[in-house]
Amino acid sequence: MAEIQQKDSGKGGGKKRAKKASTKIDMTPMVDLAFLLLTFFMLTTTFAKPNVMQLTMPVKDKNDEHPTEIKASEAVTIILGEDDKVYYYFGLNDPKNAQKPELKVTNYGQNGIRQVLLTRKQQQPEPVILIKPYSYEGKEARYKNMVDILDEMNITSQKKIRFGGHLQS
Repeated sequence: MAEIQQKDSGKGGGKKRAKKASTKIDMTPMVDLAFLLLTFFMLTTTFAKPNVMQLTMPVKDKNDEHPTEIKASEAVTIILGEDDKVYYYFGLNDPKNAQKPELKVTNYGQNGIRQVLLTRKQQQPEPVILIKPYSYEGKEARYKNMVDILDEMNITSQKKIRFGGHLQS
């Protein structure tokens, strides 16, 4: 608490002056209150929750040895490359077929792969998207690229997605 200490001047007689008072403020209760408030806010705050995308994975049938066949007319193959590049082609790359599909390059974002997916969805109502984060001669797709392409799949409301390939953390 605050105290007022009065000093006595030892001189006698004469004119009486107002006594000078020095003040001393005890800071202990205010420091206690500050630490109590700090502790209260630290314990009651909500930390940032991780952003999680919900993926629905199909149940693998033990009796089914062959995966579901994909029609080439429905397929869009997306290859995640190095330096945040996205390569894509329409159809399937069949080793038996002599004609190779035309490989195109784009980027992530609104005017990149998102526009390609939206255009393809208008042409083919339910395309099957094949995502392949392959590595080539030491240059690998990163985990961030996989998250970016999954975000684009979510934004463009793609329902049929298949994965394959390797990722670097």
